[in-house]
Amino acid sequence: MKTSYLSILTAVLALLALLTLPAIRAGAQNLSVSTNAVGYINYGTLNAEASVSVARQWTVTAGVKYNPFRFTAGEDAHEVNNRQRLFAAGARFWPWHVYSGWWIAGKLQYQEYNQGGITSPLTQEGDRIGLGATVGYTYMLARHLNLEFGLGGWAGADFYTRYECPTCGLTLEEGRKAFILPNDIIVAISYIF
Repeated sequence: MKTSYLSILTAVLALLALLTLPAIRAGAQNLSVSTNAVGYINYGTLNAEASVSVARQWTVTAGVKYNPFRFTAGEDAHEVNNRQRLFAAGARFWPWHVYSGWWIAGKLQYQEYNQGGITSPLTQEGDRIGLGATVGYTYMLARHLNLEFGLGGWAGADFYTRYECPTCGLTLEEGRKAFILPNDIIVAISYIF
């Protein structure tokens, strides 16, 4: 099941890339890369997003988050992890101009995750696929440098397995459920090409 979701997302990202190639014009500020500083607070989650301007008020985006880290915490040295691989593709609407001012975004997102030991010994892993929405504001610091702020959430389907602890492997429950979760708390630095 994981492979089919990943192949669908790969196809969507490839299609978005092909659709944006004609939009790349010489001399215009139409490409940006960014990273969200708040993401690193989430147990060191590495993240990046790229966007391409396709019209005066529209950009298409592709983003990734990756966290392979495990930690030990407390006197009993129990394992804590919030590992994930997340891939997203979407679009942003800018009422004024791209890369300046307010914006609203929508995206399709896939996440493979393993979370456990944070508030209890229970661990859950699985795959999530869904749609997200984010609103934000971009402040221009310099000609090629922006500071972005935003908030967002996402909803979709979660295919999960719940375990008694991060290392024991005793399965408590398996299933599928709908979810609504916060997704983006953004304080990002963006470089505009």
